[in-house]
Amino acid sequence: MRRHRITRTLVATASALALAGGVAACSDSPSEKAAKEFGSRNGDGSTRLIAEADRAKPVELSGETIDGTTWDSADERGKVVVVNSWASWCGPCATEAPHLVEAQQETKGEDVEFVGINFRESSKETGRAQAQEWGFTWPSVYDKSGQSALAMQGKMTATPSTAVLDREGRIAAVVLGPVTTSTLVGLVEDTVAEQG
Repeated sequence: MRRHRITRTLVATASALALAGGVAACSDSPSEKAAKEFGSRNGDGSTRLIAEADRAKPVELSGETIDGTTWDSADERGKVVVVNSWASWCGPCATEAPHLVEAQQETKGEDVEFVGINFRESSKETGRAQAQEWGFTWPSVYDKSGQSALAMQGKMTATPSTAVLDREGRIAAVVLGPVTTSTLVGLVEDTVAEQG
C-alpha cells in the first residue's frame, strides 16, 4: 500500500513539473528566448562568496572594447575590479543597469574599477549605443564569440553576471543574475577591506 502511495506521489510530482516546464517554455519572454539563442541563461541573483584561501589563480581577461581601445585585467592589479557581463538583448541587464551605475558612483575613489563584458552582442556599435543609454561610463570588452566565460574561469554562467576580483585579480564573489546596488556595494567594500 505504501509503495503505491509513493509511486502515485512521484507520478503526480513528475506530471506537475512537466506541466510547469511546458507552461514556462510557452511563456518565454523575448529576453529569455534571446538568452537561449545566444547560449546564455538568466540567473536568479544568487551570490557566491569565495574565501581568500579558496580562490583560484588571477583572471586573465583582455580584449578590444566597444569603444575601440583595449583592456587587460593584468593592468588593474592592486585594485578591486567589478566585472559585469551584459548585452543589449538581455532584459534582466536593463533592470540591473541603474544599480550598476549607482554602485559605481558609490564606490568611486576606493581603488575600485568597473569593466563590462559585452557578451555575444551583434556589433560593437550596438553595444556602444546600449552602454551610453544605460549610463555605463566604464570600458566594456567586446565578446561576440562568448570566450569570456573561459577567462572568467566558468564562474559567470548567466547573463547578466557580476564578479568582484580582489587586488590580486582573483574572483572573490560572483552574482548570477541581476545584482542590486546594496549587494554589489557590500561585496566591493568587503573585498576592499581585505588585508590579503
